[in-house]
Amino acid sequence: MRRVIEICAGSAQSCVEAEAGGARRVELCAGIPEGGTTPSYGEIRTAQMLTSIAIHVIIRPRGGDFLYTETEIRSMLYDIEMAKQLSVQGVVFGCLTEAGDLDGKRMKCLIEAATPLSVTCHRAFDLCRDPFGTMEQLIDLGVDRILTSGQQPEAVRGIPMIAELVSNAAGRIIIMPGCGIHEGNIARIEAETKATEFHASARSIRHSRMTFRNEDVPMGTAVTLSGFEMLQTDRRKVEELVMS
Repeated sequence: MRRVIEICAGSAQSCVEAEAGGARRVELCAGIPEGGTTPSYGEIRTAQMLTSIAIHVIIRPRGGDFLYTETEIRSMLYDIEMAKQLSVQGVVFGCLTEAGDLDGKRMKCLIEAATPLSVTCHRAFDLCRDPFGTMEQLIDLGVDRILTSGQQPEAVRGIPMIAELVSNAAGRIIIMPGCGIHEGNIARIEAETKATEFHASARSIRHSRMTFRNEDVPMGTAVTLSGFEMLQTDRRKVEELVMS
């Protein structure tokens, strides 16, 4: 079976690049430096107009942890409603309790609201206390896939856990490795975990076309790039992931 590549896309243009490189699906996000937050209506709509690729929208109201207030859950429900109105193919979210367990009650509420869209539990899974028990809960809730690095900083370091998750899942849920996956390690991760779907960023820095630049004014409180540099999906890197 040909591997499925999902690209974490931070813009409609990144969705265009992902499709051109041969990706089968994108996880469309805003706030990439925060780990991904819900994109705007305009970004989703534009991505749909410019591509025919499957779009899964992250439902995450803020960066930080995955312990949500009732106010935040309300916002997530409205964002799921928006995603359904736009007829995207899927949504991506995860909720935990203070003790690091899956918040089954809130997950059930969000999953029911998302029906019939595909549902992925994102890397909140990597912060849970009991990954194997949590996987069983997610299966019971009807979640379609889990995005995970095997509870390690990068998926290549999480290979043992990912392989065990894939084995225990036995086809009942898709285990999708993600984080730090690139053309140099995807074949190893595929071979050692038996996973069939993979999540990657495949980004390069795109430089601003502005000729006048005031480099002394940063745009944000946690700036890692110049205000005249943007991260964007690179179709050549996507092609390498698909073909390597």
